[in-house]
Amino acid sequence: MSGPLAGVKVVDLSTMLMAPYATQILGDMGADVIKVEAPVGDPVRGIGPFRNPGMGALFLNVNRSKRSLVLDLKQAAGVQALSHLLAKADVLVYNLRPQSMARLGLSYEAVSQVNPRIVFAGLFGYGQNGPYAAKPAFDDLIQGAVAVPSLARMADGGEPRYSPTAIVDRGVALWAVGQINAALVHQARTGQGQQIDIPMFEMMASFVLGDHLAGHAFEPPLGGMGYARMMNPDRRPYETQDGYVCVMIYTDRHWRAFLKALGREDDYERDPRYHSMTSRTEHIVELYAELAQLLRTRDTAAWLELFNAADIPAMPLHTPESLVRDPHLQATGFFSFTEHPSEGRIRQMAYPSTWSASQPESARPVPRLGEHSQEVLREAGYSDAQIGALLHSGVTLEPAGCAPH
Repeated sequence: MSGPLAGVKVVDLSTMLMAPYATQILGDMGADVIKVEAPVGDPVRGIGPFRNPGMGALFLNVNRSKRSLVLDLKQAAGVQALSHLLAKADVLVYNLRPQSMARLGLSYEAVSQVNPRIVFAGLFGYGQNGPYAAKPAFDDLIQGAVAVPSLARMADGGEPRYSPTAIVDRGVALWAVGQINAALVHQARTGQGQQIDIPMFEMMASFVLGDHLAGHAFEPPLGGMGYARMMNPDRRPYETQDGYVCVMIYTDRHWRAFLKALGREDDYERDPRYHSMTSRTEHIVELYAELAQLLRTRDTAAWLELFNAADIPAMPLHTPESLVRDPHLQATGFFSFTEHPSEGRIRQMAYPSTWSASQPESARPVPRLGEHSQEVLREAGYSDAQIGALLHSGVTLEPAGCAPH
């Protein structure tokens, strides 16, 4: 294994999308991530399309750089095997509700008795000091709870809608990676482990209200909530004569350059609406409405040429299909094709940051259910006979066609 987390062992007791995405990033960073799955496997394995059962497209995009170990934690022998792994682990990541972890005998108090150095990181719905502590949570529920659909309705006057991408699951996962890495630094400096609770609700409330607390950042409030620019119904890709364009005319320099490119440079001085960020914010609704009307007068290529010449941030509006063909992503090698041992030729995305040393990268192909059960148990000190007994009792399993070594 290479990368900045080489030598770090992570036990991944998580399913679905949020926590597996976080542990995939840790694996890409070089950590040895052991994905512990129930005998039925992570439910996301069943979300198609797929070539083989249990290896769906979504699963392939949040579970690379891991090894899969099956353990039935409803059997005492499964819990015992997990305890062996945790004794030598640096990090435990889970997304069960804390109440379920406690019922399994896997509370922080219990695990830290086995390994006081462990970073015990839980990604779940709600902080444990409030009335929602034991409630289940999913991305859609948290989006609603932090007002994302309501903000969408307020902005465009339509029905409240969830974001069409898993902004909560992926956003909280990215936050979790930072928390876990910081805890590993603390562990390395002090030898101490610790419990980290990463609640989706609180994290996303801070995410959303950071933009939209607005006047309620003050007490008493200096006005209502909502960042005016983001709530503007004309904050959208602008329609052109032949399509759409995305542009951000934001700073004083942007507006000067834009008006100059249109031959209206004097408007910047004559029209007080343009004078400053404060005045533009006060008149943002009418300015964006005028901009929307103006951009319908030329085609997309003409506007992009103008914006690029004026150094105004602009991009074409992609579809998912055209995004895959984007020339920049092609030039940077963002997409590549690899031969998966069981799934054949698959497309994968590069690690999206560049390091001058210890470059993170995909370390292992996405595992089949139980693919590494024998390997991991053997590393934990189990003999071939003991592994055979666990296989026979159903505590662990391996993919069809494998046999005990």
